Amino acid sequence: MRPTRSIADQLAELDRLGVFTLAGEREAQVRAAAAGLPDTAAHALAGLHPGWFAASALAPLLTRGEKSGFVVADMVDVDQFLPVGVELVDAPLYLVHGACRGDDLRNVSPEEALAQWEGGSRRPLTLHEGLSWALTHPEVIEPNACFMTVASRKVKKLSAAGDPTFDSRTPALWISSGTGRDGAEHRGAPKLGWCWWRNRHTWLGIASAERHTPSPPE
Repeated sequence: MRPTRSIADQLAELDRLGVFTLAGEREAQVRAAAAGLPDTAAHALAGLHPGWFAASALAPLLTRGEKSGFVVADMVDVDQFLPVGVELVDAPLYLVHGACRGDDLRNVSPEEALAQWEGGSRRPLTLHEGLSWALTHPEVIEPNACFMTVASRKVKKLSAAGDPTFDSRTPALWISSGTGRDGAEHRGAPKLGWCWWRNRHTWLGIASAERHTPSPPE
């Protein structure tokens, strides 16, 4: 599955959902960036920069039917999961080209997927890019076909040489069954959760995009 809505339609939906207002005093800058974003590329995605929008604030704006999205109880540190190994432009919004849900990577672990992409033409999606996709295309999250966003990781500590040790969780978007700590009220709702870095899941793909510097607003 790939994005199908135009960039103009995606921006209008983000605005309708209240995403732009999350920037607070910087909302005018977000709107200026949105106005300058070109609407010419097919299957492009309007990426949201983590420096401007908190994942914890975006997740409740997700919808599936009448249900709103939520962050799982054991990922209250979700805003500490930031892009690793991808180059983002210094802008609140940017174009992501060739986004793909990664259905072909079901039953592949994040670690294995990253090894497959190394040196190739594709790179993993960040959590914020995945959230933008799910906000503007709610149908991308469907039963038995959801996805991980493995370009966002949490640094646990740095070695004396400055090398990071990462948290073993990786963010993922899927549908809650309403069991356990999710609560029955969340049954069928879009969910920002996590999976282990080395685990495989038959129903979770690993989302990716073309590997190049994302396009900033003009």
